[in-house]
Amino acid sequence: MKRTSPGVLVVLALLSAGAGYGFDHLLTATGRATFTPSILLPVLLLLLAAATLALAWPVRRSVRGGRRIDPFRALRASTLARASSLLGAILAGFGAGLLIFLSTRPVPAPVGSTVAMAALIVGALVLTGAALAAEQFCTLPKDPDDRELDEPAP
Repeated sequence: MKRTSPGVLVVLALLSAGAGYGFDHLLTATGRATFTPSILLPVLLLLLAAATLALAWPVRRSVRGGRRIDPFRALRASTLARASSLLGAILAGFGAGLLIFLSTRPVPAPVGSTVAMAALIVGALVLTGAALAAEQFCTLPKDPDDRELDEPAP
């Protein structure tokens, strides 16, 4: 399984920033209040980051210590890490889009909603970083017997 590409994360963040901006613009155009994420969302993102690292740590110890670990456990940890990095990029972009919309309005935004969006962005970035680290933990070292399909045998 290949690791998550930074380009994919950037594209997801940009697309979701546009979606967040458009969502808030649509709400305002229809006469509704702008969207403000719950202050508990960043806390949940930090808990998810800690859980992702906690699940990937035994895989890292196994790779470094030479102990055998269940491959399905390693695959689950790697899959959770990848999904968490994608989720973190999407939520960071969405929060940035919401924050950009609020900052471009002629009426100053309430401090509480600005803080909630900034906390969402920070929590999502922490989740993305922790997930990329966890994905690194689940990477196996290159085996000398492994070769690419188009490589000739030694």
